[in-house]
Amino acid sequence: MKTKKTKRTYRLRNWKQYNAALVQRGSLTLWVSDDVVTAWRYPERTGKPGHPRTYSDTAVFCLATLKEVYHLPLRATIGLTRSIMHLLGLELPVMSYSQLSRRCAMLEVTLPRRKKSGALHMVVDSTGVKVFGEGEWKVRQHGYTKRRTWRKLHLGADESTGEIVAAMVTTNNVADSQVLESLLEQVEEELEQVSGDGSYDKRNCYEAIRKRNAKAAIPPRRDAKIWQHGNSKEERLIRDENLRRRRRVGRKQWKQEVDYHRRSLAETQRFRVKTIFGDRVSARHFAGQATQVLVRCAALNTMTHLGMPDSYAA
Repeated sequence: MKTKKTKRTYRLRNWKQYNAALVQRGSLTLWVSDDVVTAWRYPERTGKPGHPRTYSDTAVFCLATLKEVYHLPLRATIGLTRSIMHLLGLELPVMSYSQLSRRCAMLEVTLPRRKKSGALHMVVDSTGVKVFGEGEWKVRQHGYTKRRTWRKLHLGADESTGEIVAAMVTTNNVADSQVLESLLEQVEEELEQVSGDGSYDKRNCYEAIRKRNAKAAIPPRRDAKIWQHGNSKEERLIRDENLRRRRRVGRKQWKQEVDYHRRSLAETQRFRVKTIFGDRVSARHFAGQATQVLVRCAALNTMTHLGMPDSYAA
């Protein structure tokens, strides 16, 4: 007689601190700080003809963050910001919604990071973000539709803290292996290991990881062949060593040896992005869509810094 499997339950060691962090996520003072207010106006004068900018990139980033955190359209974002300025008694101008849309398309987003001592174990993955289309129901009923499209968010996360350390937005025809090198370039710290799924089992990915003197935990395909045999005088490839070891001890044992299962934390991060901020973007053009997604990643890092759950199996 088969016994019914019960789902494993988890408990938190730091529920009080994590609960306070969840409450703090909704605080306006977290997203509109004194530093933002001080740097609201654009300080530089370029000397070029025309009216100089009134608002700094800090102000644009603040408005874009409010829009994503509170799930607001452009007009409502402007209304919320004006009410905040009024309540704070600040004589600061607020840009129009059309100006915010244009500035967001030119905004360069920097992910907030915390300094880390020691080498970094980076886990990578990607996910799709919807842009427009009739939805899954019509596709199931009538098949493919040309109006249905999406963007791809490529993520690199710190395995130990869950912090997003690298992010990139591309069109849906860009493969994961094509952007790994760009993700690695965003990380200044020393890399100990890079873990990814089989879609990164490409020569250019192993070469990019080798340049960073890091270990590659990427499972070769089930029908994979050795790229460079042992009688060659050249340096042995990390990928071939992984394949030889997998053949010797089995796929399951190899994954345990290289901590491959920690790669699922990248899937956790992409799940958090979609759960907290939604699975679609509202901007009409690619530049604005990319900014919208990257602002979500930056806001998620801020939420991560407030506190994360410390769970254990009950």
